[in-house]
Amino acid sequence: MLTEQQVIALLKPVKDPFLNKSFAETDAIREVMIKPETGHVSVKIGIAKMNTPEQMELQQTLVAKLKRSGATSVGLRFETLPDEVLGQFQINKDEKPSLLNGNIKTKFLAIASGKGGVGKSTVTVNIAVALARLGKKVGIIDADIYGFSIPDMMGITNRPTLKGNRIIPVEAHGVQLMSMGFFVEYNEPVIWRGPRLGKMLKSFFVEVDWAELDYLLLDLPPGTGDMALAVHNTIPSSKELIVTTPHPTAAFVASRAGKMAINTNHEIIGVVENMSYYQSLATDEKEYVFGRGGGEKLAEELSAPLIGQLPLGQPQGSEGQRGSIYSAEEPAGLIYQQIADHVIKYT
Repeated sequence: MLTEQQVIALLKPVKDPFLNKSFAETDAIREVMIKPETGHVSVKIGIAKMNTPEQMELQQTLVAKLKRSGATSVGLRFETLPDEVLGQFQINKDEKPSLLNGNIKTKFLAIASGKGGVGKSTVTVNIAVALARLGKKVGIIDADIYGFSIPDMMGITNRPTLKGNRIIPVEAHGVQLMSMGFFVEYNEPVIWRGPRLGKMLKSFFVEVDWAELDYLLLDLPPGTGDMALAVHNTIPSSKELIVTTPHPTAAFVASRAGKMAINTNHEIIGVVENMSYYQSLATDEKEYVFGRGGGEKLAEELSAPLIGQLPLGQPQGSEGQRGSIYSAEEPAGLIYQQIADHVIKYT
């Protein structure tokens, strides 16, 4: 089992990604705690800049380094280095504004779920379009790296273009979009691992020439795995919606995603229950195919309001066509407009 001294020795040579100075030089290792009975290692690290793709890559590097050396599990906490340290190494605080450095007014809204298959991406695209219909400037980052689906849901067949060194996002339904789906061959699986994925996510935030945005929605990977945690730790202060279905088990699993959001200082502003019921076109009666109560139970557990219960179905006229966008006049479209109103009010 690793000792505190061994952990410090392992991390001292690691360099701050912005200062290009070792942790030993910046006195970055602030706290080390070891739990011998479980093999858990907890470390607090001081770095030059928080909430950046570089921090995400650094986190993955440190976790891998400690696990290779014997840690069973690793908990990392980051804080900004003191001004005197930053001044000593002449960190530039007057950098160009970007999506991640907190110098712009774009509001982040993450959409998460406990598991796949609950309609999280469908909810994401329809909230984005609903916000755009209300006159907001909206973008989406399809951060569900392994399960990207948003380009298909929005009926997009073209790919981003380049303007100098910058990537121009694709636009559809008044919403700008970047997705892993643009960078792989048609429907091929993604078999990349941590550092390479981290660089791709970084490009989505800092190498894309986003037009001015009021809202940037992030379709998060489902669950609470490494990629979901990495994205949570990368984005600045964010509001979050949790998507579930009415089934009690789905809600039980979704609560873990909600707790991850809370633990990474993201505020949950609502729960969305998808596939709540099927409304018969013949009788107009509602049939609760997947049971009832999951959304209410999850909302109570997370102390967040249930802001929408969406019916099971697909947009009118979508049979045999690509796309999952509801019109503003459809029953589901009206519910999405109400959700968008809630988002505007609480962000």
